[in-house]
Amino acid sequence: MIFWHSGTGNSASVAARLASLLSERTCRIDKDVSSCFDLQDGERVIWVFPIYSWGIPPTVLSFIRSVTLAGEGLRHFMVCTCGDDVGLSHSQWRKEIRRRGWLPVGTWSVQMPNNYVLLPGFDVDAVSVAERKLEQSEERLQTVARGIRHAARVDDVVRGSFPWLKSHVLYPLFVRFLMSPRPFAHTDECVHCGKCAAVCPRRNVRIGQDCCPSWGSDCAMCLACYHVCPKHAVRYGQRTVRKHQYFLPQRQSIR
Repeated sequence: MIFWHSGTGNSASVAARLASLLSERTCRIDKDVSSCFDLQDGERVIWVFPIYSWGIPPTVLSFIRSVTLAGEGLRHFMVCTCGDDVGLSHSQWRKEIRRRGWLPVGTWSVQMPNNYVLLPGFDVDAVSVAERKLEQSEERLQTVARGIRHAARVDDVVRGSFPWLKSHVLYPLFVRFLMSPRPFAHTDECVHCGKCAAVCPRRNVRIGQDCCPSWGSDCAMCLACYHVCPKHAVRYGQRTVRKHQYFLPQRQSIR
């Protein structure tokens, strides 16, 4: 079983490819997902998600802490997507899995195009860089699939520089102070297509009677609503002024 969370399509694509390579069924972690799953004894459980500021997305953390997985001897694996490095997010995942009494086996990171744009100096990758990462990800996923198939007990991730600082200081600050949906709004360029609402994994974007979007408080901060807008009409205060968009081409739809 592959449990996956994705905003702009990177992790969705990785989950779909792994499902094909490993003949696994998939389940998206969203607002409507079940809280209980019947799994076969010894089944693989593969967690696929993006890295949020060198840590696990709170949406994924909440799901790990609350979901019931029925089955003995389940083996858990982590495959995270990142623009560059993951800090110590793999260690964070291992601790969460062990807290549930489960068995963590192997962890891998897969570099994919950057999509975080809400801080100064942060923007999407240049087209050439994004294309290179996507091309290289196929070979990387073959390696990941082989590791999972053989239940490799590895941490095959890119930690980057100062991983402790990133995951134990910057990540908690990010979650506490930089995950508010309040600055989200739409501009006059909005054409009322509803794509921002349709792509939201938490159903946090709603289309009102005026056909315009509004944002609630249950936000995953995946930025899918911002990146999917065909008119670049979703803004996050002044932080997205002159920033660019990224949404994975030919995104594969899986459930």
